[in-house]
Amino acid sequence: MKNLDKQEIQERMKGIDASWVLKGKFIHRELIFKDFVEAFSFMTSVSVIAEKLKHHPNWKNVYKKVNIALNTHDADGLTDKDFQLAKEIDQQTRKYFLYL
Repeated sequence: MKNLDKQEIQERMKGIDASWVLKGKFIHRELIFKDFVEAFSFMTSVSVIAEKLKHHPNWKNVYKKVNIALNTHDADGLTDKDFQLAKEIDQQTRKYFLYL
């Protein structure tokens, strides 16, 4: 899996939700839901997609907040897989009412 260069990363950032932030070798997004059940339901829906893609997020859940960090561990950087999963996560977020 080929790491993306800075220009490729910037181009792909345009194709995902503007709330994704580039930090080093990761893209990050924070989501705030109505409550814990909604946050955990969201994470469950993403876990099914991540398993199908065989690409899993680094994430943290505290009550109604979910923090996601994506990168490709095997490549030690960002690849197309990260942006593909980010787009899938963006689609899942549209199913929830977010308090952002």
